[in-house]
Amino acid sequence: MRINKKYIFQSVAIAIVLLSVASCKMSGLAEKTANTKVPEQYTAVQDTVNSGKISWKEYFKDSYLQSLIETALKNNQELNITMQEIEISKNEISARKGEYLPFVGVKAGAAVDKVARYTNIGAMEANTEIKPGKEMPEPLQDYGIGLYANWEIDIWKKLRNAKKAAVNRYLSSVEGKNFMVTNLIAEISNSYYELLALDSQLQIVNQNIEIQSNALEVVKLQKEAARVTELAVKKFEAEVLKTKSLQFEIEQKVVETENKINFLVGRFPQHVERNTTAFNDLLPNVVHAGIPSQLLKNRPDIRQAEFELAASKLDVKSARARFYPTIGITAGIGYQAFNPGYLFNPESLLYSLAGDLMAPLINRNAIKASYNTANAKQIQAVINYEQTILKGYVEVANQVSKISNLEKSYNLRSKQVEALTSSVSISNELFRSARADYMEVLLTQRDALESKFDLVETKMQQLNAMVNIYRALGGGWE
Repeated sequence: MRINKKYIFQSVAIAIVLLSVASCKMSGLAEKTANTKVPEQYTAVQDTVNSGKISWKEYFKDSYLQSLIETALKNNQELNITMQEIEISKNEISARKGEYLPFVGVKAGAAVDKVARYTNIGAMEANTEIKPGKEMPEPLQDYGIGLYANWEIDIWKKLRNAKKAAVNRYLSSVEGKNFMVTNLIAEISNSYYELLALDSQLQIVNQNIEIQSNALEVVKLQKEAARVTELAVKKFEAEVLKTKSLQFEIEQKVVETENKINFLVGRFPQHVERNTTAFNDLLPNVVHAGIPSQLLKNRPDIRQAEFELAASKLDVKSARARFYPTIGITAGIGYQAFNPGYLFNPESLLYSLAGDLMAPLINRNAIKASYNTANAKQIQAVINYEQTILKGYVEVANQVSKISNLEKSYNLRSKQVEALTSSVSISNELFRSARADYMEVLLTQRDALESKFDLVETKMQQLNAMVNIYRALGGGWE
């Protein structure tokens, strides 16, 4: 057995000096902690019902939408890429764990060596007999087989903290996948409701084309009766053409929205099956925002940032431990001989055991840089955690307010549509009786069309707000 005691004692002396220097350096550094204090107006909330805890199958009751979401959760390419990222993070845990466990291997080798006669080794070999009367063979062969092991004793928990950091990053990647699921469900739902809104607008345009075409025929008859001029005919004709052009614009948007959904569900362009119920009859779900602590538990991005913060703190500890001395043990046992026939002879047995202690003393710039980088990333993770929490509360507050205001806006726009729809019939009757000119008819029709479009747009915003509040509350991933 071979242990270099002199080397170990020297290393211990160096390490003691280093530890005193490193301790002075570390004492001046303070860790930054996240500020997660919630304003009193939020903590005063007592409603513990949280819509984010509802399963997406219960929250979105449209069977066509449910089918699209189910397909997306299986086939979406970006989600599947993220699943592989989780596997990579899991493998990183195994790799980090292996670093602080003993490493044992086996090796075998063969070599041949011819040294010069007029060297110290050559001279010794020439005058050495293996047995009485039997000279050392030339060239000298060398055969060996054995086990070897090395182990770094993790007394400062450098390697264990690195492994724990890998575990937290794995958990962070899982939460990242959950956050992607939440966003994917919301994006598909918003696109689906946008598609229904476009269908409704297309239906309104077709109805308007019919109304305008009938008005155009009336104007043509009045022109033949010399009650209006050719100018009125051209104005009505231009209005019909404009509305027909709008029809093709909406049809193009329908194709693009369908293909956006197809991309999200991971399939090639095709028709998207959807609900044919009147769009304006759809009612948004009643939403409950719950209490602030539920938001911290439900939102995957907040928990993802929390795990990243925990990992960054462990990285700082691991980087700090690099200033301290490392203790390693190496060992080996096997057989070695110049002739295969002697290889497993007891006299060919060899073994070794050595321990060493090493500590950085001069030119520690790389270690300092690594430590400073870990500190900066830890502060960055704290700020990101605070920002993610703040973003979550802002999103919920915005969507709750939006739902309330859109409900009021929709009620007023509904009355506006009713008034303008009636005014179209009134203007047509007045025009036939020559008590209104054609411009009043055209403007009334245009205003009625725009009001119907605005009503559909408001309904779509209501449904989108229902989707977005579900996403803001962290719903859909469970």
